[in-house]
Amino acid sequence: QLHLVESGGGLVQAGGSLRLSCVASGWTLNNYAVGWFRQAPGKEREWLATINFSGSRTYYADSVRGRFTISRDNSKTTAYLQMDNLTPEDTAVYRCAGGLGYEGNYDYDYWGQGTRVTVST
Repeated sequence: QLHLVESGGGLVQAGGSLRLSCVASGWTLNNYAVGWFRQAPGKEREWLATINFSGSRTYYADSVRGRFTISRDNSKTTAYLQMDNLTPEDTAVYRCAGGLGYEGNYDYDYWGQGTRVTVST
Protein backbone atom coordinates (compact mmCIF):
# COMPACT_ATOMS: atom_id res chain seq x y z
CA GLN A 1 0.00 0.00 0.00
CA LEU A 2 1.16 3.53 -0.78
CA HIS A 3 1.53 5.71 2.32
CA LEU A 4 1.85 9.49 2.01
CA VAL A 5 2.81 12.11 4.59
CA GLU A 6 2.57 15.85 3.97
CA SER A 7 4.60 18.55 5.66
CA GLY A 8 5.50 22.20 5.21
CA GLY A 9 2.28 23.93 6.18
CA GLY A 10 2.11 26.81 8.60
CA LEU A 11 1.23 30.46 9.04
CA VAL A 12 2.31 32.90 6.36
CA GLN A 13 1.43 36.48 5.50
CA ALA A 14 -0.35 37.35 2.29
CA GLY A 15 2.12 37.58 -0.54
CA GLY A 16 4.42 35.03 1.03
CA SER A 17 5.42 31.54 -0.06
CA LEU A 18 5.42 28.00 1.25
CA ARG A 19 6.65 24.71 -0.12
CA LEU A 20 4.70 21.61 0.80
CA SER A 21 6.25 18.15 0.66
CA CYS A 22 4.62 14.77 0.17
CA VAL A 23 6.83 11.84 1.13
CA ALA A 24 5.84 8.34 0.05
CA SER A 25 6.61 4.96 1.51
CA GLY A 26 5.46 1.43 0.83
CA TRP A 27 4.81 0.98 -2.87
CA THR A 28 7.04 3.07 -5.09
CA LEU A 29 5.74 6.55 -5.82
CA ASN A 30 7.27 6.29 -9.30
CA ASN A 31 4.22 4.32 -10.47
CA TYR A 32 1.67 6.92 -9.37
CA ALA A 33 0.51 10.33 -10.38
CA VAL A 34 0.44 12.76 -7.46
CA GLY A 35 -2.29 15.28 -6.94
CA TRP A 36 -2.57 18.15 -4.49
CA PHE A 37 -5.93 19.09 -3.02
CA ARG A 38 -7.18 21.49 -0.38
CA GLN A 39 -10.28 21.92 1.71
CA ALA A 40 -11.24 25.09 3.52
CA PRO A 41 -13.79 25.16 6.37
CA GLY A 42 -17.32 24.80 5.06
CA LYS A 43 -16.19 24.21 1.48
CA GLU A 44 -15.83 21.24 -0.81
CA ARG A 45 -12.46 19.67 -1.43
CA GLU A 46 -10.75 21.42 -4.32
CA TRP A 47 -8.29 19.91 -6.77
CA LEU A 48 -5.21 22.08 -7.30
CA ALA A 49 -2.58 20.32 -9.38
CA THR A 50 -1.39 16.93 -10.60
CA ILE A 51 1.90 15.58 -11.88
CA ASN A 52 2.12 12.31 -13.76
CA PHE A 53 4.21 9.34 -12.75
CA SER A 54 7.40 10.47 -14.51
CA GLY A 55 7.03 14.21 -13.97
CA SER A 56 6.76 14.89 -17.69
CA ARG A 57 3.23 16.35 -17.50
CA THR A 58 1.58 18.71 -15.06
CA TYR A 59 -1.97 19.99 -14.71
CA TYR A 60 -3.26 22.97 -12.75
CA ALA A 61 -6.55 24.39 -11.63
CA ASP A 62 -7.19 27.87 -12.96
CA SER A 63 -7.29 29.22 -9.42
CA VAL A 64 -3.62 28.43 -8.81
CA ARG A 65 -2.05 28.43 -12.27
CA GLY A 66 0.94 30.75 -12.32
CA ARG A 67 1.18 30.85 -8.52
CA PHE A 68 1.61 27.19 -7.57
CA THR A 69 4.10 24.75 -9.04
CA ILE A 70 3.92 20.99 -8.64
CA SER A 71 7.07 18.91 -8.96
CA ARG A 72 8.47 15.57 -7.93
CA ASP A 73 11.77 13.88 -7.21
CA ASN A 74 11.28 10.17 -7.66
CA SER A 75 14.75 9.41 -6.34
CA LYS A 76 13.54 10.84 -3.01
CA THR A 77 10.01 9.43 -3.38
CA THR A 78 8.75 12.96 -2.76
CA ALA A 79 6.37 15.36 -4.48
CA TYR A 80 6.21 19.09 -3.82
CA LEU A 81 3.84 21.99 -4.12
CA GLN A 82 5.55 25.37 -4.29
CA MET A 83 3.02 28.06 -3.41
CA ASP A 84 3.82 31.69 -4.17
CA ASN A 85 1.90 34.95 -3.77
CA LEU A 86 -0.43 33.42 -1.22
CA THR A 87 -3.72 35.07 -0.31
CA PRO A 88 -6.16 34.49 2.56
CA GLU A 89 -8.34 32.51 0.13
CA ASP A 90 -5.57 29.90 0.08
CA THR A 91 -6.15 29.10 3.76
CA ALA A 92 -7.05 25.40 3.95
CA VAL A 93 -5.86 21.94 4.82
CA TYR A 94 -3.68 20.71 1.97
CA ARG A 95 -3.50 17.03 1.13
CA CYS A 96 -1.57 14.99 -1.40
CA ALA A 97 -2.83 11.84 -3.06
CA GLY A 98 -1.46 9.07 -5.26
CA GLY A 99 -3.46 7.88 -8.22
CA LEU A 100 -3.48 5.78 -11.36
CA GLY A 101 -4.77 6.77 -14.77
CA TYR A 102 -3.66 8.77 -17.78
CA GLU A 103 -3.69 12.24 -19.33
CA GLY A 104 -4.83 13.97 -16.18
CA ASN A 105 -7.70 11.59 -15.42
CA TYR A 106 -6.76 9.74 -12.25
CA ASP A 107 -8.37 7.73 -9.51
CA TYR A 108 -6.85 8.87 -6.22
CA ASP A 109 -6.92 5.97 -3.81
CA TYR A 110 -4.09 6.90 -1.42
CA TRP A 111 -4.18 10.06 0.67
CA GLY A 112 -2.00 11.80 3.19
CA GLN A 113 -3.37 13.16 6.45
CA GLY A 114 -3.00 16.80 5.43
CA THR A 115 -1.03 19.86 6.45
CA ARG A 116 -2.68 23.12 7.42
CA VAL A 117 -1.90 26.40 5.66
CA THR A 118 -3.08 29.69 7.13
CA VAL A 119 -2.56 32.93 5.22
CA SER A 120 -3.01 36.16 7.16
CA THR A 121 -3.66 39.65 5.85
